[in-house]
Amino acid sequence: MNLSGKLLIAMPGMGDPRFEKSVIFLCAHSGDGAMGLIVNKPAPDLSFRHLLQQLDIPVSDASRDIRVHFGGPVEHGRGFVLHSGDYQNGSSTLKVEGGFGMTATLDILEAMANGGGPRSSILALGYSGWGPGQLEAEILHNGWLTADATPEIVFDPDDRSKWARAVRQLGIDPLHLSPVAGRA
Repeated sequence: MNLSGKLLIAMPGMGDPRFEKSVIFLCAHSGDGAMGLIVNKPAPDLSFRHLLQQLDIPVSDASRDIRVHFGGPVEHGRGFVLHSGDYQNGSSTLKVEGGFGMTATLDILEAMANGGGPRSSILALGYSGWGPGQLEAEILHNGWLTADATPEIVFDPDDRSKWARAVRQLGIDPLHLSPVAGRA
């Protein structure tokens, strides 16, 4: 099972408050583990322009203002740009299923500060990670639902509605989700 390019949707009662109502885009998933970015939890009080200033990257008038998110509890000081597949920076960009890409180098921030870079993007500080078999076990224990990732959910500026929309995409009313796992 390879879930790269899919969404993880936190189930009610997951037990970890860091992931409550989280929607995570999985950038990589293999037998070695998984790595993803939370796409619906904006980083409070942190703007893209402020981050560029901290990194001493000059900001031009053409610069776009992209949203900065809490990507997960691992390596908070590290930034990752999840973006549309129209941007490619050689081996620095990880191509992800479904027409997405992830780049974690300063080059993409410099391009975006000058009005270039990908058509759609979010910047995530930190990431969510799982060791071998850990994510699969969490899914089996009713911690996560999985769904196809769409640019409409991943890049939409309405972060508050992403969780419910991702659940509805599966044909499920979010009010009918139970925090208790069961087997038939």
